[in-house]
Amino acid sequence: MIAALRQRAALNALIRAFFAARDVLEVETPILSAAGNTEPNIDSFHTRFSGHVDAGSPQRWLRTSPEYPLKRLLAAGVGDCYELGRVFRNGEAGGRHNPEFTMLEWYRVGWDHHRLIEETVALVRAALGLVQRTADLRVVDYRSLYQQHLGVDPFDAPLAQLQAPLAAVRIDAEGLTRDDWLDLLMTHCIQPTFDDDSMTVVHDWPASQAALARIRPGTPPLAERFELYLGAVELANGYHELNDAAEQRARFIRDHAVRAARGAVLPPLDEPLLQALPDLPDCAGVAVGVDRLLMAMNRTTRIADVLAIDFARA
Repeated sequence: MIAALRQRAALNALIRAFFAARDVLEVETPILSAAGNTEPNIDSFHTRFSGHVDAGSPQRWLRTSPEYPLKRLLAAGVGDCYELGRVFRNGEAGGRHNPEFTMLEWYRVGWDHHRLIEETVALVRAALGLVQRTADLRVVDYRSLYQQHLGVDPFDAPLAQLQAPLAAVRIDAEGLTRDDWLDLLMTHCIQPTFDDDSMTVVHDWPASQAALARIRPGTPPLAERFELYLGAVELANGYHELNDAAEQRARFIRDHAVRAARGAVLPPLDEPLLQALPDLPDCAGVAVGVDRLLMAMNRTTRIADVLAIDFARA
């Protein structure tokens, strides 16, 4: 455990030095918010404030990432910035997951997602240097990845063709969408083939998986988004950020519809974020799971190996 703590401290110091050298400002944003994350596959913890009503909404949500307040700071003119801190996701506990974990998130003004890929790769390579490791790099678009690994076109293939490679996997198919099947192909069929000593960056995702990314028109339209993997471990998720408030509100409302159909809690929309989005500068942002980075650095599949005290013993 002591060795893990020292390594985490060294990684935190490396991250801060990395961004200081690039004149990216470290900031801190609230952990408790009056709004929650509407993403259908993420559940938020929530609690109630017992103080005076003048303090605002008593229902508060623990952040699942610092994305929304960071974008409010960007809209206010803070410029390039990052946050290194704890985030919380309900229901995510096990060998690879801890309900509270550390996230690094940063934004670059005037950059698109392709330029940000280069900086993300540089940070991961610097982190690997702490354990005397290197990694090859493969950058591939989403469509080519599926065609190369599975011989299917993720945009045009019939659903049955997407389901076929998963025939041997026990899956409750009720309610699964096309995007769910694509995700299952990624996690069960594609990611496990990634070499431990290689980074794989997948860019230009389906527009239906844009989340908070811009969509580039075309046939098909593409989300200006990327994910970075070290070996089979997903480390980073980045976007060329959407700054269209009407479109973002529509996406939040679609998220609510999916959550309602599943009987899930409907977190309040982040109205301050929606009000700020028209002033968000052209920028790209990325989130890196620090615990996952430490796991990948040490070639372990147990998140407990890189934590001082895991959730089961907290």
